[in-house]
Amino acid sequence: MWSYYGSKSKVVDLYPPPKQDKIIEPFAGSARYALKWFDRDILLVDKYEVVVNLWKWLQQCGEKDILGLPELERGKKFDTNGLIEEQINLLGFIAGQGVARPQMTCGSFEGMNSYKSKKRIAENLFKIKHWEIKLGSYEDIENQKATWFIDPPYQFGGEYYKHSTKNIDFANLAEWCKSRLGQTIVCENTKADWLDFKPMKEMQGSMYKTTEAIWSNIPTNYDNVQQTLF
Repeated sequence: MWSYYGSKSKVVDLYPPPKQDKIIEPFAGSARYALKWFDRDILLVDKYEVVVNLWKWLQQCGEKDILGLPELERGKKFDTNGLIEEQINLLGFIAGQGVARPQMTCGSFEGMNSYKSKKRIAENLFKIKHWEIKLGSYEDIENQKATWFIDPPYQFGGEYYKHSTKNIDFANLAEWCKSRLGQTIVCENTKADWLDFKPMKEMQGSMYKTTEAIWSNIPTNYDNVQQTLF
């Protein structure tokens, strides 16, 4: 819903559709997969309290609450006077565009338009009213039949998150992913080696190119793609 580091906004349409009525995102972030399939039974879990509190606040908001937030000026620090923490954090993510933590100074990059960002958020509020949102670890979630969309901080590239790769036992996470009931979709890039990831799409980042990859316990269109293709 808001811009966030590692968001799947550019590739969400490449992932297989959910085969279960319930979708669980254990590393929720900006939850682009859940937003695409918003009418399902949705459970978001994240260890980052800022993200969880922001989602819960947005559930209580109407369009006027979002559109009434201050406009941001490119390259300038925004005024937080009179704003609550969740409002500041939402504006901080809008200001940073693709950051892992809210910023206090608006980016100076071309195309920065806070009204457009707020309008997009406001128009999507109706999708999230019924969602369940929890603060916690992936390990705390009851194993249940669902579509598990698992998008952890990447093994190589996830160090920018507050709860970064140094806090993740990837061997343990791999076994946890393989043990989920129902459909499991795991996101990574082709540098990762903790599961047998298949390449999906080459992406140009701000500094270098990476190739988005997928692991699933159900066959996908990417199973026969050769690693050398990209």
